[in-house]
Amino acid sequence: MRINKESMLHLTKENYTPGSRAEHGKIRHLFRAPPVLPGSPHTYSKRPMSEKFLYSLARPLLFSMDAEAAHHLTLPALKRASALGLTKLAGKPALDPRTVMGITFPNPVGLAAGLDKDGAYIDALADLGFGSIEVGTVTPRAQAGNPKPRMFRLPQAQGIINRMGFNNGGVDAFVANVQASKFYQNRAGVLGLNIGKNADTPIERAADDYLLCLEKVYPYASYVTVNISSPNTKNLRQLQGASELDALLSQLKEAQARLADKHKRYVPLALKIAPDMDGEQVKSIAESLTRHRIDGVIATNTTLSRSAVEGMPHGAEAGGLSGAPVFELSNNVIRLLKAELGDALPIIGVGGIMQGKDALAKFEAGAQLVQLYSGLIYAGPALIKDCARALRGTR
Repeated sequence: MRINKESMLHLTKENYTPGSRAEHGKIRHLFRAPPVLPGSPHTYSKRPMSEKFLYSLARPLLFSMDAEAAHHLTLPALKRASALGLTKLAGKPALDPRTVMGITFPNPVGLAAGLDKDGAYIDALADLGFGSIEVGTVTPRAQAGNPKPRMFRLPQAQGIINRMGFNNGGVDAFVANVQASKFYQNRAGVLGLNIGKNADTPIERAADDYLLCLEKVYPYASYVTVNISSPNTKNLRQLQGASELDALLSQLKEAQARLADKHKRYVPLALKIAPDMDGEQVKSIAESLTRHRIDGVIATNTTLSRSAVEGMPHGAEAGGLSGAPVFELSNNVIRLLKAELGDALPIIGVGGIMQGKDALAKFEAGAQLVQLYSGLIYAGPALIKDCARALRGTR
């Protein structure tokens, strides 16, 4: 089968059944080199095909599917491509090392948590050229998350709404996946492990879940992210309140010190926060971060605001909104954090990065690193290099 732009654009909802064998076959063909018959006049260039071109072929097919189904099809396909060595053909961004939280990142463009919740695709994702890979969010016990459908694209706004609800296989399976990855085994790069609480754990006992997860993931992480800002776990964002946050961070720092002594290695802690906060709330969080000597802050998670997508198909769906609509909300929180924190601790900017200049805007707001997720859905893996190029030479 020969895949070209016309044939891929022909794969629409009318002639395509999600979940079918045909669907999987068409995706797999994207990762097979076409045969060259003996004596054939056709030859194939050794020059890698453009990542943008390849993704332009795949995107119409993926966007014809349910968003979560496309997600669960793409990652195994990427893993297959990685096993065949195809993901390495596109090359990685030039080295542009940054030292943040005491860790040297090979470039400042990372993968945000959420794409690989169980750490099952670390090696394949690492082949794409990220300066860091963050996986999770993981909880102590396996949980199915919220009922489906629970993920929706809003192409008109370049947005995504999800209400996944920390669906994952639990921390023991997560750690086993991390241990099995060559990326971890070879210490090939920066690996962030993102932890959360189970949905049925009372908010008053949330610290127990975070402490258990921290204990389990600590030996394998370059850094650990504490996710208290998902809007899809009931009452989770209450942990951003002053007294609740102080209590949680105090226990986490005590555990970090104990684990650093036990493992003879200091693993930084970063806190991931929401974009839906005013200046006073951000100031309160900044004070807690410095008071408890937290190593970094990730700004931001998804938003509950719908002002940018009002009236659009799926715009009223419950859940967190990511992609372009959260860009300015995230930037505003970064600016507020920078004003409060100065250089006391680093900020990792996330939210609405759809092109290189968006990553640069995060740096101009005060970030030292950036992370991608929703932008990859709309722009494909070429976005990684676009952002790396835009940030080259910045500090």
